[in-house]
Amino acid sequence: MTRPRRCTLTDAEKDALLDRQAALIDALMARITALEAALAKPRKTSRNSHTPPSQNSGVGGSGGKDKVKLKKSRPSRPGVSRRLAAEPNETIVRRADRCSCGADVSGLKQTCRQRYDHVDIPPVLPNVTRIELHGGRCACGKRFRAAPQEGMPPGTPFGPNIHALLAYLHHSHHVGFERLARLARELFGLTISEGAVANALRRLETPLEAERAAIRETLRAAEVVWSDETTTRINGRLHWHWVFVTPDAVLHEIAPRRAKAVAEAVMGGHKPDVWISDRYAGQQEMAAAHQVCLAHVLRDVQYAIDCGDVVFAPELAKLLAWTIAIGRRRAELKDSTLRQYRIKADCRLDRLLATPVPHPAGRTLQAQVKAWRTKFFVFLEDRRVSATNNVAEREIRPSVVFRKVTGGFRSEWGPSVHAGYRSVTSTARIAGQTAFGAIRNIAATLFVPAAQTI
Repeated sequence: MTRPRRCTLTDAEKDALLDRQAALIDALMARITALEAALAKPRKTSRNSHTPPSQNSGVGGSGGKDKVKLKKSRPSRPGVSRRLAAEPNETIVRRADRCSCGADVSGLKQTCRQRYDHVDIPPVLPNVTRIELHGGRCACGKRFRAAPQEGMPPGTPFGPNIHALLAYLHHSHHVGFERLARLARELFGLTISEGAVANALRRLETPLEAERAAIRETLRAAEVVWSDETTTRINGRLHWHWVFVTPDAVLHEIAPRRAKAVAEAVMGGHKPDVWISDRYAGQQEMAAAHQVCLAHVLRDVQYAIDCGDVVFAPELAKLLAWTIAIGRRRAELKDSTLRQYRIKADCRLDRLLATPVPHPAGRTLQAQVKAWRTKFFVFLEDRRVSATNNVAEREIRPSVVFRKVTGGFRSEWGPSVHAGYRSVTSTARIAGQTAFGAIRNIAATLFVPAAQTI
């Protein structure tokens, strides 16, 4: 577009041009003002918002090139040696023959002057058992064949220990199929392809799903439930990974939606006494009472403080820190004392909510607190309830690491196996079992002896 020559413009056209320029300048100045206001706001990090630590940047964050690490001085501690094994496999007694001066001391009385353990792992090689099923033809004319050895039915050549080891390394330690095949070859002398690894894991889907169904029934009888959810990916598509934790069981569920209907379907109509979660709407009205995670609230409080609120947010931070400290020492407090603390906390919160707040960030936080007013201090009266949702967050964290390492699932059966594995091993840990031991018991069900074939 060519610019008109100013000498050819009339006075009216010049006035219109000046008006348009003035309007453009006003719009640009408004934009600059808005950007300056945005720059004046504090940056959201994991300290003052729900931003994960991996997305922090700049000084003080866990990410970014300009991160500054402050090395903390550690107090010195006395050195200790490894505790001796209670039952060593072998004990070697060594007696001295000569002294450092050269004298023969083999005939002198000697006592133990030093005792230590030498620990090593012997070479691990696969134990291959050849099964030969003999048979023939009966006098009746029918063919017969011997039954397989118990625990060694025909089919896959890999036994329950191999199935359990592959599942343990993949789902607990996030080792991919290619590295699993390499580990098996280089550490155990076992040649196994990536396809065989996938088939072994897929074979566990049915028994794991059966165990998860039993865990679901335990969950539906629970009185207190902690819950959380996070994202996962299946064939590149976004899905949601839910976790439900009780004192007796842990259930993982992977669904295509984050809606409340997922939690309702898992609970099957059961409403526990208390539900502990963050303030996501899909987690609400799932129980008779609801305790919100105060750790999440404190991050929002910190953001309001960073924005400049000096009236509401600082006092709320003190109140929440005080109530959390009370919750940590509930074991030494009487029920009547806890009720008094609950009444005092409610009164302090009511006074804060009635306080005029001049700062916009403080007013926003105050409105949020009013909306969740009845869900802050349930833990002060119910000893079964915690002040935070850290139980569920710690439980779902390994699955987040699994997603980051593997990039998600590339099959339709993968999410089912992972949810079953995490449910079974986490529930077993509550009962004092190891993850490998629990999955070994599941894998053993795949090798039930078959009936004699005729």
